[in-house]
Amino acid sequence: MGMGLRSARKARGWSQDRLIFEMERYAQQRLMEIASTASLKTYVSEWENGKRAISERYATILRPLLGVTDAELRGETEGLSFQQADGYEDLLDRIDSARSISESMVQTFLDQTELLRTMDRQMGAAGLVDQVTGHLARMEDALTFAVLPGTRRPIATALAGAATLAAWQALDAGSVERAWRQYELAKRAAQDADAPLYLAHAMGEQAYVLRDAGRPAMAVELIQDAQRTHAERQSPRLKAWLSAAEAELCATVGMDADARRALERAAAMLPGGDEPRDADMASIFLNGGHLARWRGNVLAMLGDSEAMEELYAALGTADPSFVRARSGLHSDLTQAHLARGELDQARSHLQQARLLANRTGSVRYRRRVELLTGRL
Repeated sequence: MGMGLRSARKARGWSQDRLIFEMERYAQQRLMEIASTASLKTYVSEWENGKRAISERYATILRPLLGVTDAELRGETEGLSFQQADGYEDLLDRIDSARSISESMVQTFLDQTELLRTMDRQMGAAGLVDQVTGHLARMEDALTFAVLPGTRRPIATALAGAATLAAWQALDAGSVERAWRQYELAKRAAQDADAPLYLAHAMGEQAYVLRDAGRPAMAVELIQDAQRTHAERQSPRLKAWLSAAEAELCATVGMDADARRALERAAAMLPGGDEPRDADMASIFLNGGHLARWRGNVLAMLGDSEAMEELYAALGTADPSFVRARSGLHSDLTQAHLARGELDQARSHLQQARLLANRTGSVRYRRRVELLTGRL
């Protein structure tokens, strides 16, 4: 029964420890729950010695890892024979495959990320976990075996953008540790790609993890550090985005003057026109309409009466495809009306915020809705 597993493992040139490592890596990339390392050592030994049957749960991991059919894995094929592979030969095959990745393949990675980004903002992140995890795993695998800079940089840049998106989705879904780890992945990929725009953006978004975790002062420090990270190579739109984020984080800790100065910098740096994205960085969306909404959010947090006008103007021009962002906008209006004691209007906007948060499955916005509900 276990001869198939043993033969397939040896054909790969893997020890039992290497097999266990690969099983754990495979499971981690796909968010699968498996036994501890110590238990897996027992399982593998018992599988190979015929003392334990391989359950379907582990067979689904072993088959793609070893490139065998179910019958081959369980030793049910007559005359089972694997040609012993040299470990170096296997490595070189993977390096050669990575080297042959063309510009069209990198573009496919980027197109898949863009599709996931569109689905996220319209439907929410909750239903995309498996797709995003698999997408990142494929790019990580390609980058692992890409040797020369000319091959690595395009893949690493694509990975940096995708990992930042995945991290924001994880944060929105309430998976805080996964979000943090994916931001770290994005930062490493950006550094590998020598892509300071993506590095600064990942740092800026990561600051929100700190804010939501109850460390807003540290979040302010991180967003300020992001603005100093290769500042000379940052685009005007990214600088405006980072300044607006700093304004929001400063408002969280009551730094009124700092928040207002950051808003002024954001307005001054933002390129004109309605286009929300840079040609060389697809990860951020920011134009005058988006910044007006952001400004209204910050002013509402500061208790400024001007927030109402800004927020209603933003609501009138909001892109309907940004469903989750509209939940935040209605939450901002709820907060602004509460500050003025206008409870009926606050309840109306809170109902809209709740409906949109439920529609997208946003844990972050649901939490905010609950906090606002407690004030009514």
